[in-house]
Amino acid sequence: MSQSVQLIGALLVLASCLPARMARIEPGATVRLWLRFVGASLARGAACPEQRGGFLLPAGACALYALVGLVDWARGRPSAGREPA
Repeated sequence: MSQSVQLIGALLVLASCLPARMARIEPGATVRLWLRFVGASLARGAACPEQRGGFLLPAGACALYALVGLVDWARGRPSAGREPA
């Protein structure tokens, strides 16, 4: 079951990237941030009990980056200009 959760999380992160690459949504769109945050959190949470260090760091960083964008959005500050290349 843990691998299924990790796979769902990874698919959500990918789902957040594809529309922006295809210029369908803005890079800092709230929907994209939510997809990235939920997906990375699921992937990280599922990898934690298995102590997969190589997976925990990138998933945690991705979730943290999305969380910062969501906090900015909640405070009314735009986050579109800070998207990495």
